[in-house]
Amino acid sequence: MALSQMYQQASDRVITQLGERRLVPVIALQKADDATPLAEALVGGGLPVAEITFRTDAAVESIRTMAARGDMLVGAGTVLTPQQVDAAHDAGATFVVSPGFNPRVVQHCLATGMPIVPGVSNPTDIEMALEHGIETVKFFPAEAFGGLQTLKAISGPYGMMRFMPTGGINPSNVREYLDFPKVLACGGSWMVSDKLYADGDFSPVVKAVRKAVELVES
Repeated sequence: MALSQMYQQASDRVITQLGERRLVPVIALQKADDATPLAEALVGGGLPVAEITFRTDAAVESIRTMAARGDMLVGAGTVLTPQQVDAAHDAGATFVVSPGFNPRVVQHCLATGMPIVPGVSNPTDIEMALEHGIETVKFFPAEAFGGLQTLKAISGPYGMMRFMPTGGINPSNVREYLDFPKVLACGGSWMVSDKLYADGDFSPVVKAVRKAVELVES
């Protein structure tokens, strides 16, 4: 499938930025009021990117708050329906991420020009992505499905593909994933865990983000 020029240009911009950051904080905010201080912590820690998941009711408002800043790359995660694609777009998200490969969601993104990083876990999923013209995908759940060993095995026949492993990524393995040339970036949540700011103090998030950035850049 040939991608439209509008989609290709938007997707290229997002993929370039994800590749520059190498790490995507995956965030499930329980309260939209936390979006502002969390965004400040991410920017302050040197990682101005966020994937706000649709796992909570605060997702749309949180996306809107972070996207309005203008200094962050903000995407929507756990996108399961075309309606959520539209909600994410209207809130200001510049890309969406899905846990699996849903043709309806992918086709809606292609039609509306919303860049998507769909989830894959096997060669069939990868070939579905290729059939739709998509060459950057999320490997999920990475560790539960065999980790880097599995990723290397299933990516072998697909030299054109780039992957964003997510699920079980942490400080002990992120560097190993990023050293694999086919990995564009990794998704992780350890540096934005709600346990870090349970008392309303977001300074631990800043420290955790800085450490994550240092680890990625080492």
